[in-house]
Amino acid sequence: MNPTRSDTIARLAQLVCSCDLDHPTRVAVDGITACGKSTLARELTIAVGAFGRPTIHLSMDGYHHPREYRRRKGQLSAEGYYDDAYDFPAFVSGVLIPLGPGGDRRYQGRIIDLASNEPTDDPILIAPNDAVLIVDGTFLQRAEIASHWDHRIFVNTSFEVALSRGLARDTPLLGGAAAAGAAYEARYHAAARLYIEAVHPADSATIVVDNDNLESPRLHIQSADS
Repeated sequence: MNPTRSDTIARLAQLVCSCDLDHPTRVAVDGITACGKSTLARELTIAVGAFGRPTIHLSMDGYHHPREYRRRKGQLSAEGYYDDAYDFPAFVSGVLIPLGPGGDRRYQGRIIDLASNEPTDDPILIAPNDAVLIVDGTFLQRAEIASHWDHRIFVNTSFEVALSRGLARDTPLLGGAAAAGAAYEARYHAAARLYIEAVHPADSATIVVDNDNLESPRLHIQSADS
């Protein structure tokens, strides 16, 4: 029998909550653009809360570099997106290290408003020691950030399916069907291919979620040392 989506999310929450740590559990929800990672992260946040754990859901959207920096290699540059989209050092120092072993649990949820391209002045918050931090974003298993996660979930969706979802979602935002298609093919998914070739995130994840079928995603549990 194929698992339902609610069954898969509940099992995923159970796995995440099984960590016995002396600091918040830091969970990456990784995947290519439009694979469904943000939706899954929101669902996982609710499911973890149902286990009675405090939850923190952050998006890497709040740790983008400013627009002029992330487009300095060209608006459609795949290398520019892969190298320059996110301020990973700021995220590590502002969130992952404070919530990790020996950290003071003080973190800042975002440093930029992506829509306005303006820096934010969000308050410093304190995470409960038993909190579960769930972060959705791309490239979350790059070398500069990979070791700071307690769980690495890779949302495994084919490029064909992700492109269809992405165009349905982003065509108005990206200036029409032709512009959206070019952005995905030349920048977003081209960068994802660079990432997959360099990092092999499906192999290094602790959990893989096959997400082509939204009604019945499947879990593959891998070694924590992957």
